Parts: sequence; C-alpha cells; structure tokens
Amino acid sequence: MRILTGVLYVLGAAMLIGAGIAAFSHTFILLVPQLLIGGLLLIVGVAFERWRYKTVTRTRPDPRWIDTGERFVDPETGLLTTVYLDPANGERYYIAAPDVTEKSAHKS
Repeated sequence: MRILTGVLYVLGAAMLIGAGIAAFSHTFILLVPQLLIGGLLLIVGVAFERWRYKTVTRTRPDPRWIDTGERFVDPETGLLTTVYLDPANGERYYIAAPDVTEKSAHKS
C-alpha cells in the first residue's frame, strides 16, 4: 500500500509541475486550473488519508485509553484489530488484537 501512496504523491506533484509549465508556456493555458486543482486535491487527499487512518500497532496505549469493544479485520494487514479511544480528545488508536495462539502460549 505504501507504493500506491508514493505513486499518488508523484502523480499529484507531476500535475502541479504540469500546471506550472502550462502557465508559463501560454500554450496550454486552459489546462492550468484542471491540473492545479487536480494535483492539489490528490496530494491533500492522500495526506489526509494517511493522517486520518492510523496504522495498526502491536503496543497497547497507556491506561487513559478505553477499549471501545470495536473489532475489525484490517484490510491492509489482515490482522484482527482492536480500537481504543482517548476520551479527552476523541483520538482513536488501533492495535492488533492478540492472536489465539498468543493467548494460549501466555497461559501455559
């Protein structure tokens, strides 16, 4: 998935560069708004997606975080994921739920 993110950033940057070239060349001046807006939307959208949807970690958050009871399979990693919430600011934290084999290994 990181490769796709990099490709989208490069594509957005290429669109912005293309807008600059089109603006200075006066040949393709009608393409400037489309390239400029499209490039900005692409870069901002990918940056927002990376900021909003946090990666799954294996470390537990500190005690102030509350387990929301939400569980889902993360589509990127395929791991069962547990959601924790910071009640002070509403931030969410995603950790990989302990595997069944991990639980049984800790009991013995």
